[in-house]
Amino acid sequence: MRRRSPRQVSTSRDRKGAGDLQDRSLTVAARSESQRRRVCFVTGTRAEFGLMRSVLEAIRAHPKLQLQIIATGMHLDRRHGRTLDEMSDEWTVDAVAPWRAAVGAGGAAQATGLAIASLAKLYQRLKSDIVLVVGDRVEAFAAAAAGAISQIPVAHIHGGDRAIGQVDDSLRHAITKLAHVHLAATAEAAQRIRRLGEDRWRVHTVGAPGVDGIVRSAAPPSEVRRAIPQLGTRRFALLVLHPVQSDPEAERQTARTVLDALGRSAIRQIVAIYPNNDPGADGIIKCFRSSASPDFIVLRSAPRALFLGLMRQAAVLVGNSSSGIIEAASFHLPVVNIGPRQRGRLASENVMSVPVRQDRIAAAIARGLRWREAGRRFRNVYGGQGAGRRIASILSHLGIGPKLLRKLITY
Repeated sequence: MRRRSPRQVSTSRDRKGAGDLQDRSLTVAARSESQRRRVCFVTGTRAEFGLMRSVLEAIRAHPKLQLQIIATGMHLDRRHGRTLDEMSDEWTVDAVAPWRAAVGAGGAAQATGLAIASLAKLYQRLKSDIVLVVGDRVEAFAAAAAGAISQIPVAHIHGGDRAIGQVDDSLRHAITKLAHVHLAATAEAAQRIRRLGEDRWRVHTVGAPGVDGIVRSAAPPSEVRRAIPQLGTRRFALLVLHPVQSDPEAERQTARTVLDALGRSAIRQIVAIYPNNDPGADGIIKCFRSSASPDFIVLRSAPRALFLGLMRQAAVLVGNSSSGIIEAASFHLPVVNIGPRQRGRLASENVMSVPVRQDRIAAAIARGLRWREAGRRFRNVYGGQGAGRRIASILSHLGIGPKLLRKLITY
C-alpha cells in the first residue's frame, strides 16, 4: 500500500473528515489482513510451482487466507534459468531460502540440512500459520521438517503416491509422517496414507492440482512459435529427462540412448528441457549440449503456459517426468516413460513404460505416433477440476491446536 505524501493531506475540515473515514477504513482492512491465516508455500522447482498454480490462486483469492511464498532450490540456480526471476514477475515472493549447489548424494544431504535451519528462521519471521508442501523432493522434505519441528502445521499435497526416483519414495512417505494434514490426489493414494498409520480425519482426497484448467492455460500455437521460432510445423517430441542415478556418466549414457532411439523414429525435431538439479543431472546436460542442432532445441526452463502449449502440440512426450504421468493425459498426449523413476505410480492409458533400451524406446515412440495420428483420447486418472479450490477451503477451515499437532500412529 502506497503512503500518501504530505502534499496530499488537506487542512480542510471536510477533507479531514473524509481522511478520518479513510484512515479508519484502512485500519479495519489492516486488521482484517492480520486475521487471515498465513499459508506459506515452499517451492523448490519450476515444475512443482507450475503444478501448484491453481492452489496458489485459490489461496490468494480466499478471504480467510493470506498466501506466503518461500523460494529455494532450483529457483535460485542460474544453470536452470533462475526461475525465481520469472516467478517474481507475477507472484510476491516473501523470502528466499539459500540452497547450496549439491555435488553427489552427500552434497544434497548437506544442502537439505542447511535449508532446514534457514526455513525455520523464515517461518518465525513471516509468522506462518501453515506450511504447505507438495510431492517428494528434498526441498519439500526440508520445508516439512522445519515446520513440524517448529510446531507449525504442515499440509502435504500428493502424499501417498509412489515413484522410486532416487530417494523420492522414501522422502514422500517421510513427509507424510511429518505432515498434519494430507491432500491426496487419488483415492488409492489416500488409502495408502491411512495404511501408514495416519488418522482418517487428516486425509482428504482432492484430486491433482496439476490438471486444474491446464488445457485453458496452455499457450496457443502462435505463442509457442513466438517463443521458439525454430520450431517447425513438423511433428516433434517433447523430451523431459531427469537423473535416476547420482553418476553423471551413467546419466549421460542414458540420455544418449534416448536420443539414439529418437533418431531411429519418424520424429525429426525434438524440444528438450533441462533436467532438475538432482545428482547426476550434469551428465544429461552434457549430452544435450553436445547434440545441439537446428532440429534439437534445448531449453533451460519453460514457463508453465509454454510447457503446456508444447504438450498440447507435441506428437509424443519422452522421458521420465511426472508431467507425463499426471498432466499429459489431459492433452491426450502419448507418453514414453523410460526407466524406473516413476515406477509404481498410478498412470493413465496414454503412458507406455519401457526400460532404458534403444529398441524398446523406439518401438514405444512409433506406437505413440500411431495413437496421435489416430486421434486416440485418454481419460486422466488424476481427475478433473477444482483441486485448488478444495485445498484452499480445507486450509481455511482447519482447526489448529493440540489435536492437529500431536500425532499418534493409529495401529
